[in-house]
Amino acid sequence: MTDIQSHLSVDKNAVKAFLLQLQDSICAELAAVDGGKSFAQDSWTREEGGGGRSRVLVDGTIIEKGGVNFSHVSGASMPASATANRPELAGRSFEAMGVSLVIHPKNPHIPTSHANVRFFIAEKDGEDPVWWFGGGYDLTPFYPVKEDCLHWHSIARDACVKFGEDLYPKYKKWCDEYFYLKHRDETRGVGGLFFDDLNSFDGVKDFKKSFAFMRSVAESFTQAYCPIVEKRKNTQYSERERDFQLYRRGRYVEFNLVFDRGTLFGLQSGGRTESILMSLPPLVRWVYDWNPEPGSAEANLYDNYLKPREWL
Repeated sequence: MTDIQSHLSVDKNAVKAFLLQLQDSICAELAAVDGGKSFAQDSWTREEGGGGRSRVLVDGTIIEKGGVNFSHVSGASMPASATANRPELAGRSFEAMGVSLVIHPKNPHIPTSHANVRFFIAEKDGEDPVWWFGGGYDLTPFYPVKEDCLHWHSIARDACVKFGEDLYPKYKKWCDEYFYLKHRDETRGVGGLFFDDLNSFDGVKDFKKSFAFMRSVAESFTQAYCPIVEKRKNTQYSERERDFQLYRRGRYVEFNLVFDRGTLFGLQSGGRTESILMSLPPLVRWVYDWNPEPGSAEANLYDNYLKPREWL
């Protein structure tokens, strides 16, 4: 095999092995940070093909509800959410595999966080496979601290920079635009990274480098998140702050059910509903026409953080 062929050659088994190991390592790190409970595993299979491992931690010392899912599903044709913008995928069989997670802490001074990495491949006899990587992570604080946001984005930048100076600004901007609630005219949080359809660098298809980039992002998540949890986990909070956290969690629900591509793909492809909707928080409040008091800590979130900004 030539060097060019080795960079183009697609190794689905290597991707799956990495994702399984990633789920193990992230669960171990998050359980150690929680210090109370470990993740319970629920394995499942999908009638049309594939299955997964759902791991959930509920009512921990720090984590009120957290889930870290691995899934590997396959089918004879792509769901509508995948072919809407890519009609060339129609008539191809597919495999989709990934790890996705959402952590909802109890303490409102610890941000909620989401991350996922994924790999898609669509194949047809006699034609080259169509494949790509996607993923990223974002941070959703309720009582944001600037130094936490700077740390978060510095780790995100470091995960990207060895692959190109332009990638962090590009994927940071994509994250700001993707995790945006149009009907609220606000970002979901302070962003991070979002990338999709990645299979090339400088216009040249490169499986090896694309896979390496996905791994770099995936492995940086706990470096970005766990130090923030450690810093904020002992911060005292009031009932008012808890109520505000539950109110803001409603935005999380709205985004996941209205806009999130992963949720739509999972439901349209016949994925396991319990695992797909695991990302939803355990407790939420919706309050009619609520607005923060001017100058309050709650207003600080709206005035200074729920809009795209350059952190670094």
